[in-house]
Amino acid sequence: MFDFLLTHNYTENPTAFGILITVMCSFLLSSMVAIVYQWTTPTIEKSDNFMQSMVLLSIVAAMVIQAIGDSLARGLGMLGALAIIRFRTKLDNPRNIAFVFAALANGIACGVYGFTIAFIGSTAFCIAAIIFRFSQLGTQDILVGSLKFSTTLDSKSISPITDVLRKHSKKYKLLSEKYSNLKKTKAVKNEEGVVIDRVKVEVTKEYNYQLLMQNENQSRLLAEALDNIEDISDVRLRFGESETKL
Repeated sequence: MFDFLLTHNYTENPTAFGILITVMCSFLLSSMVAIVYQWTTPTIEKSDNFMQSMVLLSIVAAMVIQAIGDSLARGLGMLGALAIIRFRTKLDNPRNIAFVFAALANGIACGVYGFTIAFIGSTAFCIAAIIFRFSQLGTQDILVGSLKFSTTLDSKSISPITDVLRKHSKKYKLLSEKYSNLKKTKAVKNEEGVVIDRVKVEVTKEYNYQLLMQNENQSRLLAEALDNIEDISDVRLRFGESETKL
C-alpha cells in the first residue's frame, strides 16, 4: 500500500509523514477488526470499552515498535519498562483474546511499515470471523440450561424424561443422580406425644441434567412436555446464554 511512499524504514528517526501514515493505518485496520467483532458477536451486551481498547492498543503497539526502531538498547529498555506494568483485566472468552491479538498484530505490522501485511492479514482475519459466525462452527444463539427434578425410587418416569429431552433439546447430559432419605425413618407419636413407632421415609431420587437448546421456542416446548409427565416433582428448568471460559 504505502510501502513505496516510505523510504526510511527501520531508521532511528522516522519521518513525521511515516509516523502519521503508521498511526492512521493502525487506527483504520484495528477499527475494522472492532466493527467485525461487534457484528459477529451474538451477545446482546457488548463492552464499548473493550472495542475501544482494541483500537487504542493497536495505535500504542505501533508507537512502541516505531520508538524501538532498529535499536537493541531501546528494545531492552522498552521491555523492562513495560514489565513494570501489571495488567489486571481478565478475558474469559478465548475469542476475545483472538481479536485483541489481531489488533496488536495490526499495530506491530504498521509499526515496521508492513502495511501490505497488515491490510491483507486484517482482511483475512475479518473474513474468517464472518465465515465462522454463520457456519456450524460459529457462535450461534444457543441457550444452555439446567434441569433438576425429583422422583420416587420406584418411579418409571426416567424413560419418558429422556424421550422428551431427546426430542426437544439439541444435546443433553446427566450431570448427577442423588438418592435422598436412605435408611431414614420418622417417628409416629400418640396423642400424648410419646413415640410409639417409627416408619420408613420414602426414598427419593434427584436428577440434574445439562441441556443445550437451539432457540427459545425449544425451551418453551420442553417446559410444556415436562409439565405433562407424572411422577416427578420439584421441577426446576433454567436457561441462560452460553459462556465459554478458559
